[in-house]
Amino acid sequence: MSKVAHYLQEHLLGEVTASPEVRRHFAHDASILRQAPAIVAYPRNENDVRKTARFAWQLAQRGKPIPITARGGGSDTSGAAIGSGIMLVFTAHMNKILALDPAKSFLVVEPGATYDKIEQTLFTHGLFLPPYPASQHYATIGGGLANNAIGEKTVKYGATGAYVEHLRVVLANGEVIETGALSKRELSKKMGLTSFEGEIYRKLDALIEENEEQIARGRQRHQLIHNRAGYNVFDVKTSAGFDLTSLIVGSQGSLGIITEAIMKVVPHNPRTTVGLISLNRLDDLGSILPAVMATKPSVVDMVNKAALAQVAKVNPNQLVGAIEEPKAAIHLFVEYDDIKESVAKKSAKRLKKLVGSVAAAVKITTDPSQQEAIWKLRQSVGTILTQPYGQSKALPVAEDVSLPLDKMIGFLHEAEQIYKTLELPPAFWGHAGSGVVRMSPILDLGQVGDRQKLFKLSEAIYELAIRLGGSITASAGDGRVRAPYLSWQYEPGVHGVMMQVKKIFDPLNILNPGVKTATLDDVKTLMRGDYNLGHHHQHLPRS
Repeated sequence: MSKVAHYLQEHLLGEVTASPEVRRHFAHDASILRQAPAIVAYPRNENDVRKTARFAWQLAQRGKPIPITARGGGSDTSGAAIGSGIMLVFTAHMNKILALDPAKSFLVVEPGATYDKIEQTLFTHGLFLPPYPASQHYATIGGGLANNAIGEKTVKYGATGAYVEHLRVVLANGEVIETGALSKRELSKKMGLTSFEGEIYRKLDALIEENEEQIARGRQRHQLIHNRAGYNVFDVKTSAGFDLTSLIVGSQGSLGIITEAIMKVVPHNPRTTVGLISLNRLDDLGSILPAVMATKPSVVDMVNKAALAQVAKVNPNQLVGAIEEPKAAIHLFVEYDDIKESVAKKSAKRLKKLVGSVAAAVKITTDPSQQEAIWKLRQSVGTILTQPYGQSKALPVAEDVSLPLDKMIGFLHEAEQIYKTLELPPAFWGHAGSGVVRMSPILDLGQVGDRQKLFKLSEAIYELAIRLGGSITASAGDGRVRAPYLSWQYEPGVHGVMMQVKKIFDPLNILNPGVKTATLDDVKTLMRGDYNLGHHHQHLPRS
């Protein structure tokens, strides 16, 4: 091992390795990028994380910086879970549910715990954490917090950040802080500290005050869409107080390292009502979606005809008998999970009635086996992600945009033309009720022409989403892959504020450098020659 690895192992309780095999394993996440860490450490507790950060800070002060990257399940598609320096892997030891209070509906959890583990524990108490992502079986809560994850239930319950009460965070210099809403008096006390924490509060408060008008405009522009681009400077200073939580959540480990989270949970109802609406015309989705939303569903997802055709092409027998309306332009998946059965029945009745106004077929059921068949159709898009197309693969590129609901149909029409112009199948799916559209273009990273096509596609899709009032990333974050387009999302002043936030929290640039700041040349340099999701196949990748 290197001298740095030997030093860390001497001072950390957890294991440290510079094994080439281990480093190769952690050289990629679920993105199109590759970067091998120099050292991999498995922290056993917060003190290990604190010591690692302090060590890296001292090296950087001496002009010998070594970056730190926090990693969970490696399901990140933006290239935020890879790094060239010390990788802290939380899944080995810091994966515990530390406390659960069913009566007060909160839990305390470490970052390496998977959503699946958390949900299974909560289910036994009639509770759940609603904004789980599609990758819940292998994604960790730390990664979910880092990206402010959303999922199928977000349409009713909101994003991950809405469930965070407090965070424990290790700062770049190794100090440990707790985040939470502060009153004016509490903020004044924090600003009076002589520590790095005090410096952060002083500089951040001044930055927000000096740019109040620009931040307000940015808040208004993005308040109706899911947006994970940049840093959430919009909710730091509100009527509820001054709170760093909104900055840390969604920062992808570039401002601090989360070691513990206190989160709210809500009642869970396993008995649901599920509807499948198969629409003959895409435009009819725009007609009925507002009315569907008015019935207060817990899921409103979609899959278009081209996506199911792609599934059938690579696995012809997978959907035999599953598609009752094969000519439908788009399929809408609607769920109600109301605790009161009478409310769910009323909602389902309204759903069936409103579908009668368009050319569509509808199936509504409370039978678990029939529901499973409906969800099989929705989840079949996972096949697109896992099957090879010769040397080509479905890539997570421009795959996570969000739109205002009234602009989504227009986006789908224009995006289809973009895909057809580039001779790509226009397979789209996502969370229709949240305005989230997902897609994975099929390209060969080993071919120069396909790499060029990848960047053309990204630019066209991002330009379209922004022009229609949307975001380049609904939940996956900028990471490195989307960082070059971050300045497209915001006016220069707001983008500048976000870059200043990074400098305030991480003046020596050791926390996941490149995340949210990478250039297009950086992305091209780190791009893999091939792509696969091999480390997730045991769980079946989903989107």
